[in-house]
Amino acid sequence: MDDVYQINVAKTEFRDAYDAGDVDRLLSVFNPNGFTDMSEAGPTKYGSEANIALRDQVGRLFAKYSIKMIPIINRIIVIGKTAYDYGLHEFTLTPRNGGETIRKRQRYFELWNKDAEGKWTVSLYMNNSDVPEELNGFTSRWFLSEESEATAAN
Repeated sequence: MDDVYQINVAKTEFRDAYDAGDVDRLLSVFNPNGFTDMSEAGPTKYGSEANIALRDQVGRLFAKYSIKMIPIINRIIVIGKTAYDYGLHEFTLTPRNGGETIRKRQRYFELWNKDAEGKWTVSLYMNNSDVPEELNGFTSRWFLSEESEATAAN
């Protein structure tokens, strides 16, 4: 199977894990022996500490919110048994106990490694908040998928 395709399948699993609120499913995309987590608004975590911290963080997030996640992959580059991809993650967080929906968009970079069995897993994860671009009084639009769904519903 093509390596780029395999990484796309793993990104689909990543998305589906968020949408299902499934911590174990999400962690299956990351190296089980540990990875480097350089997520925004937190200290860098290394190795198994990153797996433990991610489990804790997303467990709390999934308990509080129902999540719709859309990955927007700009590019996947494969170099032997290493690959990287970058793009955007759009999150729609709906509070489980009621309240206002939150929309967040993050830029991300992932470094992937292929193990001896041929499975690709994330070995380094970096993200930060994306902000709308403004040019000559026009602001870029986000969450175009929701606009498409709203248009289709009318």
